Amino acid sequence: MSNQLQNVLKQQQEQTSMAKNDKKQDENIVQLVGFIVGNEEFAVPILSIQEIIKPIEWTKVPFTDDYVLGVFNLRGNVLPLIDLRKKFGAPEAGFDDDVRFIVIKIGSELAGFVIDRLTEALRIEADSILPAPDSGSDRNAMIEGIGRKDDRIITILKIQSLLKIRGE
Repeated sequence: MSNQLQNVLKQQQEQTSMAKNDKKQDENIVQLVGFIVGNEEFAVPILSIQEIIKPIEWTKVPFTDDYVLGVFNLRGNVLPLIDLRKKFGAPEAGFDDDVRFIVIKIGSELAGFVIDRLTEALRIEADSILPAPDSGSDRNAMIEGIGRKDDRIITILKIQSLLKIRGE
């Protein structure tokens, strides 16, 4: 076999090896979207997000929990709108230019959640995510884990728990 052919084969093997290492690293990465509610940073899996929109008009619905602001119409779909500040027990604040509705797909359901502002798309190594602390609180049922990114602590939410009614 010629030296040139050997070099080509060697380069292909190195590229294949590098691609496998990159794939292993990607498998160890969790992709999230970060946002602020109150003074805390939270995140949800990026694939659970249908879209993020500026606030639009909604209609109040009587006899619902206080954190359910009402419903809104998004291209023919009527979605519940949940204020995460109220759900998490943060002090109330008015809507400013940073407030967004984050539309999340939970199973076959869609729901809108009011957030104070988006931070960024996050890529966190799975090893940097700690399990939720066990405090015996109902709120912990909403926490998937605690992520560490640079000098920030980010609470990763369980999207399935966001729609549960208090006392369920």
